[in-house]
Amino acid sequence: MYAVLQTGGKQYNVEAGKCYYVEKLNAEIGETVEFDNVLLIADGDNVKVGSPNVEGAKIKATVEAQGKGKKVIVFKFKPKKNYRKKKGHRQPFTKIKIEAIEG
Repeated sequence: MYAVLQTGGKQYNVEAGKCYYVEKLNAEIGETVEFDNVLLIADGDNVKVGSPNVEGAKIKATVEAQGKGKKVIVFKFKPKKNYRKKKGHRQPFTKIKIEAIEG
């Protein structure tokens, strides 16, 4: 059984019992989070597709970690003008473990 979940402006194909890295959520480690934006639920040949969301479907997950991803370097450079700018960015994430898919 798997489902398509939308959170943080992105869509994730999730299965129960697996861990995923999603955009940062405002939740503490160990807290249970519930997602209502379920776009699709598939269980073998039985497939439910929402328009846009599946009615009454919920995904329960537990927050396992909060953190930051690898550093991305943004370097701007203009030749012959002595212009150089170096910036770094680390995107925050939340690691969640899917406990149950209901719907």
